[in-house]
Amino acid sequence: MKLKLLSVFFVSICLAYSSVAQVSFGNPEKINDSWKFLLKDVESGADPDLDDSKWSTIELPHDWSIKQQLSPDNASASGYLPGGVGWYRKYVEIPKYNDGKKVYLYFEGVYNRSEVYLNGVLLGKRPNGYVSFMYDATPYIKYGEKNVIAVKVDHSQSADSRWYTGSGIYRNVWIVYANSIHVEQWGVYAYPEKVGDEYDLNVEVSVENGKNTLSKLTVRNKLFDREDKLVAESLEKITIEGESSGTINTRLRVQNPLLWSLSHPTLYTLKTLVYNEGELVDEVKTNTGFRTFSFDPNKGFALNNEWMKVKGVCLHHDGGVLGAAVPREVWKRRLLILKEIGVNAIRTSHNPQAPDLYELCDELGLLVLNEIFDEWEFPKRKWLKGWNVGIPGFQGSFDYFDEWGEIDLADVVRRDRNHISVFAWSIGNEVDYPNDPYSHPVLDGGGESGFTQPVFGGYKKDAPNASRLGDIAKRLVKVVKQYDQSRPTTAGLAGVAMSNKTDYPFALDITGYNYTESLYERDHVKYPERVIFGSENRHDLKSWNIVEDNEFVFGQFLWTGIDYLGESGRWPSRGFYSGLVDFGGFIKPRGYFRRSLWSEEPMAYLGTYPVPGESGTSNMEDVWSQLEDENQATKKKEKAPSMDAWPIWNYRSGQLIRVVCYTNAAKAKLLLNNETVGETKNYDKKNGIIFWDIPYTPGKLEVIAMDAQNLETSRSYIQTSGRPYKIKILPYEKEIKQGGVAQVAIQIVDDQNVPVMLSEDEIKCQIYGDAHLLGIEASNNKDMTDYTDNVHRAFHGRLIAYIKAGMEQGEVMVRFSANWLNSAEAKLQVK
Repeated sequence: MKLKLLSVFFVSICLAYSSVAQVSFGNPEKINDSWKFLLKDVESGADPDLDDSKWSTIELPHDWSIKQQLSPDNASASGYLPGGVGWYRKYVEIPKYNDGKKVYLYFEGVYNRSEVYLNGVLLGKRPNGYVSFMYDATPYIKYGEKNVIAVKVDHSQSADSRWYTGSGIYRNVWIVYANSIHVEQWGVYAYPEKVGDEYDLNVEVSVENGKNTLSKLTVRNKLFDREDKLVAESLEKITIEGESSGTINTRLRVQNPLLWSLSHPTLYTLKTLVYNEGELVDEVKTNTGFRTFSFDPNKGFALNNEWMKVKGVCLHHDGGVLGAAVPREVWKRRLLILKEIGVNAIRTSHNPQAPDLYELCDELGLLVLNEIFDEWEFPKRKWLKGWNVGIPGFQGSFDYFDEWGEIDLADVVRRDRNHISVFAWSIGNEVDYPNDPYSHPVLDGGGESGFTQPVFGGYKKDAPNASRLGDIAKRLVKVVKQYDQSRPTTAGLAGVAMSNKTDYPFALDITGYNYTESLYERDHVKYPERVIFGSENRHDLKSWNIVEDNEFVFGQFLWTGIDYLGESGRWPSRGFYSGLVDFGGFIKPRGYFRRSLWSEEPMAYLGTYPVPGESGTSNMEDVWSQLEDENQATKKKEKAPSMDAWPIWNYRSGQLIRVVCYTNAAKAKLLLNNETVGETKNYDKKNGIIFWDIPYTPGKLEVIAMDAQNLETSRSYIQTSGRPYKIKILPYEKEIKQGGVAQVAIQIVDDQNVPVMLSEDEIKCQIYGDAHLLGIEASNNKDMTDYTDNVHRAFHGRLIAYIKAGMEQGEVMVRFSANWLNSAEAKLQVK
């Protein structure tokens, strides 16, 4: 079918607090400090009288796995880090003046299989580690006394995912105070509808009446622009029976609003006020903005009627040494770097992320494909110990899908449906992987199957039949549509040819193809109403050219945007390292290559490596090829210039070196010590890379990129470095908020300030003042040493330290030192 114009509206729950819970009512207070923690299963862990004085005192968000010992005996899927069972406890005093108020506990995410207790009473269980959830604690509160919150987290199935998940209460926790009459959880839903040159903001507000008597209420909605000017308002009356809820719907008309776009993400503020007999009982502020989008099977995707290509990346939720507990500041830096490369969209692979990510995408102007589920009713094979060792196991989330799947999906849609950055809902990733677990006769190959040989052993009669996929997809799509009809549904299909024989892709509004670009044109002809895009793709130029050259393919999502923990190869390997950006948030060579394809700003990048087969192995093969065959790099000569060339100019004299230039210019010339080397070369459309093979001579190597008229557009250079001499602090934000996180990066340089990319010196980080170190990340995928202390080896001569400020204002000093190197200091002002 051809999708009609779809419009969405952004909502971010925002009361009068600097940090806000994703709860659309009441007064939330963050309770992240002073939790007790024990990495052990305790039979009496929920007992209010339990002596926990010897437990560790920690601060949330908290990921216990990242602090454990890496071991080749652990699952490669988890990045060789363990899971386990842990208990958290916190004491909170609920003042007497709150007696009569409703009290709720809200968790943004706990991995996983959590149980929450209050004063020894079980409030509930939630197995899914990625969804947010809330419990009504009111009946069990002791007002004016200390109350004990206890949380059991059971991640004993440490290999329950194909990537690193983390363990524990790894997102924020809130206590929410509210009147008996208040807006329901995630009860404000707003989306725009374009009417001529105007927009109607459709607003739905669901109100809960916790009293046992009928209440006559007034709901007022007021919309403010970015200058805090009132632009529209409405007032509705509603009568709600006791112990029940009711919903009002209204429209706020706005003439010629400023639209939210990728370059100008303009936000508005919706204020919702609920009155009971003239008394204000609840107030909710919701950040919002206007935009439209369109999907067309022939023209692709349009934002605000501007047809464009989605240049997306897949992102997992970890932050390298930080594990799953990633501060908002770190995500902001990472997203800004991705935008600099030219990325305009994020796919949450393969589960919903923390609220911070969506809020940042709203503010910065990035589209989000919001995804949930990597498996449905059946598990996928996973290595439970090491990599390719023994027989694969079947730990996972499948065992609670039937009971919780639709509930989890509904909560994700309700929580995130108001974020303007979210442009589609994905109900699954590669659940149709051929013979893992579903099978179909088409896998035998031949005929019109599209397969030239049987796939993964051919059709397996005893395996679950792929026809089941269509029924489940229909159920899940129905859930999405119940809570949001303004966005399309989709999924990442791994076995498109097989799924085409089922109802699965036909239940979706738009269809994502994982690594099956060869089927785009065939399926576009065969299914002319289908909207097609690449939901997961390799980095090679061919995969992008198929998108660029076919109007009907609206975009692609690279695997991946940022290196992530888990899904590791053979030990030593911390994670999957095909990202444009590394663990520490530094742009990798392939990030600059992608920038040459996606960025509209003139750019040039210079990298080098020994010519394959001439002066040793280049070891610059695409990382995908390395994973498919760990020995491939030594078996084959490079067929095309590499997208993984580092900016290094230190080799043996006379050694034949390949110099590559990633640029979006028409041509480029190369200089060595200010002398032209070789000929000026035109942009190579086949490889997207200009290169020269030259003998090594030390000095300054420089590339000048030019347009068709030979006018310079940009340039880049690298220089031979001497021995490591000193530590240099890279630019950083010198002011941070109380409780905020600073990110201070260093580069090792020689005595002429030239970066020493080959340096792996051991760096020590010391902090003076009210702050502490969260971790040091050097981005070396093969470094399996201790990540819990303040000492770490540099990689490519650099690393980054994450420093969390305390609540005292003043100066914090961060000192980096190493044997035989001049040290460096960074000053932070905490305000």
